[in-house]
This record gives sequence, structure tokens and C-alpha cells, in this order.
Amino acid sequence: MKSHHHDTRASARRTASKLAYALTVFAALGVTAGNAHAQADYPNKPIRLVVGFTAGGISDVLARALAAKISTQLGQQVVVDNKPGAGTTIAADFVAKSAPDGYTLFLQDMTTHAINVGLYKKLPYDSVKDFTPVGLVASTPLMMVDNPSLQAKTVKELIAVAKAKPGQLAYASSGNGTVPHLAAETFKNLAGIDAVHVPFKGSAPAIQAVLAGDTAFTFSTMPPALSQVKAGKLIGLGVTTAKRVATAPDVPTVAESLPGFEFVLYSGILAPKGLPQALVTRLNSEFAKTVAAADMHLIYGNLGAEPLTDTPAEFSAHINREIPKMVQAVKLSGATVD
Repeated sequence: MKSHHHDTRASARRTASKLAYALTVFAALGVTAGNAHAQADYPNKPIRLVVGFTAGGISDVLARALAAKISTQLGQQVVVDNKPGAGTTIAADFVAKSAPDGYTLFLQDMTTHAINVGLYKKLPYDSVKDFTPVGLVASTPLMMVDNPSLQAKTVKELIAVAKAKPGQLAYASSGNGTVPHLAAETFKNLAGIDAVHVPFKGSAPAIQAVLAGDTAFTFSTMPPALSQVKAGKLIGLGVTTAKRVATAPDVPTVAESLPGFEFVLYSGILAPKGLPQALVTRLNSEFAKTVAAADMHLIYGNLGAEPLTDTPAEFSAHINREIPKMVQAVKLSGATVD
């Protein structure tokens, strides 16, 4: 008798656990079906592409070109949303706290994403954990330019002038802790020179300061530097990439005179953390298609940028490599913002 009761209880427990398992499976299937449906008709409303810089800058121009192209591909509008301020941390924080549904994306200046880890003592988000890497879209070299009155036509000559006048040369940057500032500090450290930092608000006023002779040199984004070099008003000393750049083949790399120097601005697409894998894959291939388009290459050329694509995993590895490198550059510069 006892064993019969025991069997009945065991059988009831088994039935209950089977029922619970079935319910779990149904719930999971419901969620999966919901996700699959959401992804199948993605995108069914406009997508927001957030940029951490003001309108008219290199990131903004690149974002608008990508957005226009990808809108046609997706059959849904991609809207550029500029959220400048606090060294792109306002934009990054907004994206980090957005829903991971593929409708909020971030064109982040990759190096800035890494720089801020070293620059800000406390960020309202985690630069790695709070984002889903989608893929790289561009690399942008900087160009080192100086004023002709300095009588330095090469990187080596500039180093010689700086060594002859320790602490007397001033260089312009687009702001404290920006890529041009850190590039110059890394250059100073590697070249063993001393020069005074004069920060401005953006690349255009920094270039103006060198044109006016108020500062001796600057590391600038390509478009403003290249137009002044072509006009013969500034001397293009070198580009910061490992290889020479197609848009300025006559300008050597800084590394040709200073081995080991490389400083490149990377741009990539990030989404909030938790973006479903199917959407990560879809967006990665859509952006890769956009970047590969022939008419996009013209736009890249005008910006002095190089088209780049990679996998989400490669982009993630890239971010993790850049962070310690930039934290080190920030330390060298002594830059702080808090």
C-alpha cells in the first residue's frame, strides 16, 4: 500500500515538473517568437544614429553620409541625432541607457570612447560592458602641420627647432584630452621635446592659430589641414597612420622620421548592450555594404578617411586594445577634465 502512495506522489511530482518545464518552454518560445517577429520586420520605424559631436565636424559628415546610404538600403529613415558635450560622454550615456532594439545606434569616435576611460575619473556608464559593438566603419589619420615661418619642412627639422628652443614652441589642439592633444603629447614624449599646449574648441580654430603664427604646429583632422597645405599656407609634416594616405601621397608618415609613432582615429557603430545577435549580424552586414559602396568612397576621400569594415568580434577586440593605449596617452598628457 505504502509503495502505491509513494508511486502516486512521485508520478504527481513528475507531472508537475513536466508541466513546469512545458510552461518554461512555451514562455521561452513566446519570447523567441516575439523577438523573431520584431527582427523579421526590422526596421519598421526610423532609426536614430547618435553622434557625440556638433554638426559640420568630420564625425557628423561621416554619420550623415552613412545614414543617407543605409536609409535607402533598409527602406527606413536613419536620422542623425547630434548630442555634443562633455567629450562625447553625454551621447554615450544616452545610448548606454537606450533600449537594445536596434533603433538607437551610436557612431562613436572609437579612440574617444577609449580616451574617456582615462580622462574621466567616473563615467556614468561602462565603456565596454554597456555597449554592443556592431563594426568599424572608418579610420581617419591626423596630419601634423606647421607654420612656414618656423623654417621646419620635415618632422626631423621640427624636432631640431624644438630642441634648440626648449619650452618655447607652442602647439595648438582641438581641446584638452582630445585626439590631437594626445597625439601631440605622445609625439613630444617619443621625440624627447618640450612644447607648450594651447587648447582650442575644435580643429578649425586650432588650424587658424597655426596659420596666424600664434602657435607653431598642430595635429589636425585631414580636411582643414589638407586644404591649407594644398594652398601653400601650411607645411604638411606627416600623417599619423602607419602607411601614407591616398589623399595626400606626397606627405610622409610621422613614423618615417619617428619610428613607432602611430595615432589613428577610428570610428565605429555601437549599440546598447543586449542587442539580439540576429540584429548585430544584420546591422554589421548592412553597414559593411554601405561602406563598400563606390559613391561612399568619394565622400571618404573628401574627409581624408579610409573605409573600414570588420566583424563585431574584431571590433570588440579592437576596443579592448585601444583602451589601455589611450589611458597611457592620457597619463602622459596629464590631461584631466574633472
